[in-house]
Amino acid sequence: MDYIPVASADMSGCEEAYATDAIRSSWVSSTGKYLEQFEADFAELCGTRYALSCCNGTVALHLALLGLGLREGDEVIVPSMTYIATANAVRYCGARPVFVDIDPATWCVCPNEIEQAITSRTRGIIAVHLMGHPADMDAIREIAAMHGLWVVEDAAEAHFATYRQEPVGGLGTIGTFSFFGNKIFTCGEGGAVTLNDPQLYIRLKLLRGQGMDPRRRYYFPITGYNFRLTNVACALLCAQLERREQILARRREIFDRYTAALEGIAGIEFQPVASYARIAPWMYGIVIDSQVFGRDRDELIQVLSDHNIDSRPFFHPLHNLPPYRETAAAQTNSLHHSVELGQKGLMLPTFNSIRDEQIDRVTTTIRQAKVSTPRIRRAA
Repeated sequence: MDYIPVASADMSGCEEAYATDAIRSSWVSSTGKYLEQFEADFAELCGTRYALSCCNGTVALHLALLGLGLREGDEVIVPSMTYIATANAVRYCGARPVFVDIDPATWCVCPNEIEQAITSRTRGIIAVHLMGHPADMDAIREIAAMHGLWVVEDAAEAHFATYRQEPVGGLGTIGTFSFFGNKIFTCGEGGAVTLNDPQLYIRLKLLRGQGMDPRRRYYFPITGYNFRLTNVACALLCAQLERREQILARRREIFDRYTAALEGIAGIEFQPVASYARIAPWMYGIVIDSQVFGRDRDELIQVLSDHNIDSRPFFHPLHNLPPYRETAAAQTNSLHHSVELGQKGLMLPTFNSIRDEQIDRVTTTIRQAKVSTPRIRRAA
């Protein structure tokens, strides 16, 4: 029985040829034709004036927040249901993430919760497009404009998802992306920021490149960072973007096959999709109701593992993790939707080269794992 990983990078296009070309050109660091091409192409595809590559998605968030002037004592509103990098980048700047709950209708940050969490120290909002689903950007931008806040789109999992037919990445003040190995488009490690403001672009570019004045070599007017991505990595990304329609089409086929095979299994719920959204098909996620399915999420993970199938739980809500537990304890807002999703959510193997028969094996294993006599809910 072959092993089915939860993710696998697809390098079946011109990745090897372009990376080899970059190596042979000797332009292997942070300058070269592939870097320039990737940034131009990615900005166009995201509908923004500018894109800046950087060394990973966490750095993209950090760079965005530095460019926006976030500093010690400031607060940023962050959904609790997201990968920890979202909150870590806030803390890197000495600021405090204020956690809010998600909307169960989208799994993204709830605008009503944002409104209630704003204080005199709030400087901005990070809108995470969780699991490839765009957050409700009209409502978020309206709140931000009312209170004079900036909005960062964390689109690490949502390459080319659309909100009301507009691509993510250009819907806020800055968009940030990840190209980690399990993402839809990847170069192993990598990231990007997208934006429209020319002055902010100049500042971000300065910060990314050690703070060196572009007109005066080895003169540094500010303290900067080495957040650059290599020409070799961008060669891989250029090859990935060439196949973007093919990659996205295959991902949609995978999602449709999973849904068709799992529909009708009591105790399994699917990712909701709002009418305004076309999701980026990242990881196929389901929610397990243990009282109906007969097993909880972690038990199902073990069953899948026993059948040589990898899977992942959803993220732990950030407010319950040790680095943030103490500061989050002072908050009075409820985060029960994030907690519930963190306890019940399961990500299934999702990658371009997964075979249909492998998807069928995953779904058959899940169907057979259901306990025919569901658990009886005990009275309180």
